[in-house]
Amino acid sequence: MPNLEALAVVLEAPERLALQRLPLTPPEAGDVVVDMEWSGISTGTERLLWSGTMPPFPGMGYPLVPGYESVGRVSYAGPDSGLTVGQRVFVPGARCYGEVRGLFGGAASRVVAPGARLLPVPESLGEQGVLLALAATAYHAIAAPAASTPAHAALRAESSASATASSASASSVATADVGTTPAPHVELIVGHGVLGRLLARIAALGDGSRPVVWETNPVRHSGAEGYGYDVMLPDDDPRRDYRTVCDMSGDAKILDSLVARLARGGEIVLGGFYHEPVSFTFPPAFMREARFRIAAEFQPSDLAAVRDLLDSGRLSLDGLITHCVPATEADSAYRTAFGDPSCLKMILDWRTHS
Repeated sequence: MPNLEALAVVLEAPERLALQRLPLTPPEAGDVVVDMEWSGISTGTERLLWSGTMPPFPGMGYPLVPGYESVGRVSYAGPDSGLTVGQRVFVPGARCYGEVRGLFGGAASRVVAPGARLLPVPESLGEQGVLLALAATAYHAIAAPAASTPAHAALRAESSASATASSASASSVATADVGTTPAPHVELIVGHGVLGRLLARIAALGDGSRPVVWETNPVRHSGAEGYGYDVMLPDDDPRRDYRTVCDMSGDAKILDSLVARLARGGEIVLGGFYHEPVSFTFPPAFMREARFRIAAEFQPSDLAAVRDLLDSGRLSLDGLITHCVPATEADSAYRTAFGDPSCLKMILDWRTHS
């Protein structure tokens, strides 16, 4: 059994971050201990936790350990965990720090987590494995709420079963027929950060017109080359007939400008997180019979679909991780992640701190 202690990123209060040694909850039969290799910093949810602007929700409070984009190796596997020592796994968070909250608990050198919540990842992915949550979030945002193709239905069935049988889940996700997952499509994406780029790469694989991405910061206009979509300023886009729009900006005041670009019966997907009230002017939306949909947390089926797109070589995660620093530099890393527009994805390297 590994030492049940971890070096963890702790948000003691808004904009007050420290690295602390924390005792870990002992694993039960279905749990594993994971020695972390890398963890990503989310510029959406974690930015709100760091800045103190996250709207209240049950369980919210400081101090907390953030992080839900982590990859590590199993160093101890409970008899009912369905995993084995040495496996590399994706960790969507952990709650194993006693009185310190795990929101979502993945930014630590070691975690204890249920084996059923973890996803084995190929060795070839390396640190890019931290992007699985974002890729699944992007897929979830634009996938039809009730996917109807047999291949997608099969993936959903397999991954739903995986949530209750971790050993079977790792096998079923890993051995699904490669290349069978349909790629959903969206015509307009707002925001060319790392999530917007993943969304555009997935959308470009689907049937339909070449996706367009709006980005107001010229620093973020590059990076679309070779991926089948275009990036432009909103004012340079003449179209006013978009059937599907996905907003990843988190700007609560953007809806009127998006409604003005819709075709009749068009849909706007709210894929960002909005910490202020979202509103729109009713008459233009009424005239277009606009539809609105909210995309929330990704599901196991979305992870399964993304794994299939990656395994088949249709989806690439290259060029999205722009910054990687030792975990001991977490304080400056968080400030860079939230303040430097050239930073698409910052990850912390834990490999010497387990």
